[in-house]
Amino acid sequence: MRSLFEPITPFAAERIEVGGGHSIHVEQAGNSRGIPVLFLHGGPGSGCNENHRRYFSPDQYRVVLFDQRGCNRSTPGGETRSNTTQLLLRDMETIRERAGVDKWLLFGGSWGSTLALLYAETFPERVRGMILRGVFLARTRDLEWLALDGANRIFPDAWQIFLDAVAPAERNDPLAACERHILGSDQSLRRHYALAWSRWAGRVATYLLPEPVPAEQDEETIIRQAQIEMHYARHRYFLADNQVLENAATIPAVPVRIIHGRRDLTCTLEASWALREKLSGAELVIVPDGGHLASEPAMVDALVTATDAMAARLK
Repeated sequence: MRSLFEPITPFAAERIEVGGGHSIHVEQAGNSRGIPVLFLHGGPGSGCNENHRRYFSPDQYRVVLFDQRGCNRSTPGGETRSNTTQLLLRDMETIRERAGVDKWLLFGGSWGSTLALLYAETFPERVRGMILRGVFLARTRDLEWLALDGANRIFPDAWQIFLDAVAPAERNDPLAACERHILGSDQSLRRHYALAWSRWAGRVATYLLPEPVPAEQDEETIIRQAQIEMHYARHRYFLADNQVLENAATIPAVPVRIIHGRRDLTCTLEASWALREKLSGAELVIVPDGGHLASEPAMVDALVTATDAMAARLK
């Protein structure tokens, strides 16, 4: 079974002013003359970390990573103004131009896969290939699976804990309650609902890990992440419903490997299956023991195998 490559130190890091008061953190690692690949983190609202560089051979790849608007090391943290899907796509183009890259490989998981697909539909001439994990198509049904009706039928105990944190009058639509309070002005309610949401979503995403992940490791970070996540959920990701699949014909005929854990209960396998049906020639790898997280051993194995295979193909 493959594991992550050894830790890689970035050879370049910078902050780019992208307008609307936003400054995004960008870094590059690996071989400056290697195959350019853009790493797209999930969320919306999370960010990149040092392990994200390690899915790629440092000899083969020039890895470009960035924290999306309002996320992680980008500032202002948790800022929702001037923060839309379309602006994130524009930021990706800004980074490409600044890095002097003509075409690059896209590597994205969960929300990162959404951005990769949208970028390929918008700038098809700039894409050499895609590796997608745990595809999220940003349809209403995909959001409602986690936030209203779907995963709650598999985790009724964790769902009840979440509902108990929601005001009784708002329990018929807990997602709307989270959007309202996490994006509202009452700091106490923002904290309460952000932590409740984080515990619920975290339980679903991490259930395959041998040890539970503490939900409150850094409350301020959790609140900022929840603000971005609810901002995008409230606006339904600034997309028409089913937009990604309906525009799939505009994606260029490049190598595409889709990797999805069969046991992923945050983003269900049906989404990757539907995408594969739309993309002629795309390869779908179903990981029997894999869940949602890229850090799970089975998913690491599949992803590192994919990056090595893609490097050989693109050469």
